[in-house]
Amino acid sequence: MSLLQRFRLDGKVALVTGASSGLGVAFAVGLAQAGADVVLAARRADRLKDTAAVVEEQGRRALVAVCDVARPEDCRQVAGRAVEELGGLDVLVNNAGIGTAFPASRETPDQFRQVIDVNLNGCYWMAQACGAVMRPGSSIVNVASVLALTTAGLPQAAYSASKAGLLGLTRDLAQQWTARKGIRVNALVPGFFHSEMTAQYAPGYLDSQLPRVVAGRVGDPEELAAALVFLASEASSYVTGQSLVVDGGFTIT
Repeated sequence: MSLLQRFRLDGKVALVTGASSGLGVAFAVGLAQAGADVVLAARRADRLKDTAAVVEEQGRRALVAVCDVARPEDCRQVAGRAVEELGGLDVLVNNAGIGTAFPASRETPDQFRQVIDVNLNGCYWMAQACGAVMRPGSSIVNVASVLALTTAGLPQAAYSASKAGLLGLTRDLAQQWTARKGIRVNALVPGFFHSEMTAQYAPGYLDSQLPRVVAGRVGDPEELAAALVFLASEASSYVTGQSLVVDGGFTIT
């Protein structure tokens, strides 16, 4: 196998959660361009059809699966469909997540729990469901955030805690599954990228953070998708339990 061939995902099946918008779409397209068929999971069925059309434009199969990752039974159902309808499951991208910005003095228990339930618990339930059916040589990529490592001027205790927890979950699943199951588990840690979530920021917020970004700009989703393909493919076959930060230098300032 040549060096460039190690980045290919031909014959593989990948599952992307949160695939109805934003970075989830970029991840699905990047995996399809690398040769994978893609299971598209999210709560919004109408938006998933749009993502499926883009995946199919790359010449790959797309399977739409309505799923709430906070429900373990939904996760098991999606993993089962991947095997039944596409023949297996080789890559999981735990991308589904929600973001909030409530001051810690006023955040309610329900508001905090909702973020943890989707961003952290949901990743665990989906990893558990997929790990039960994945083949040796498979890869799980948990999408965290630089807010697991630093702060960025907004009151985001629940979001930051959920993403920091995801880094710990990544390490533990890697030590449990890499040798025993042949499943590598890593985390992708994005900085600021153009997405549905960043579009909700108040005017001027992103500009206020750019002085901390060594690259001097917001990232392009394709740049993050390229890092994802690395972690999903044989190119990273000796990488497990790691957190790959892709942030233009935000966390080094």
